[in-house]
Amino acid sequence: MGSNELSAVLWRERELLETVLFKLETQRLLLTAGESRWLPLATRELEHVLEKLRGAGLGRAVEASAVAEAWGAPEQATLRELIQHAPTPAWREILTSHFDALSQLTSEVAALRDCNTRLLETASRAARETLDGIGRDAGTYSADGKPQRDEGSSRLLDTSL
Repeated sequence: MGSNELSAVLWRERELLETVLFKLETQRLLLTAGESRWLPLATRELEHVLEKLRGAGLGRAVEASAVAEAWGAPEQATLRELIQHAPTPAWREILTSHFDALSQLTSEVAALRDCNTRLLETASRAARETLDGIGRDAGTYSADGKPQRDEGSSRLLDTSL
């Protein structure tokens, strides 16, 4: 166990995070296209990759602990702390590159996850409103976006458009 093994584990984590991004992007495309039929499959695939990522995180903790011991860092040293304890500028640069890439990928994953959550909430709300409106007049929306029904009011419809 050593710094080379830690670097290999960090590369694996980066690859897995890129795969998570791909799966989240696939989900986003399915949601925006209204292809809900494939969402369960996309979600299962995403969960599978996340499980691999958890395993890689455990492997990183083991490797980082061994490197921390070899470099005189605290036993539970973070990647940032390992960078500070790196014995050579080359290892500082390698670990900094991993840290920067992992940070960027994590930010992208969080942003895409939040986007997908909003899309799912919107689709869920639309489905609920559709089901609520079955057998009743569909109504309109208020200025704040909430559904409102004018049960007894008249409406003019310009059919010449």
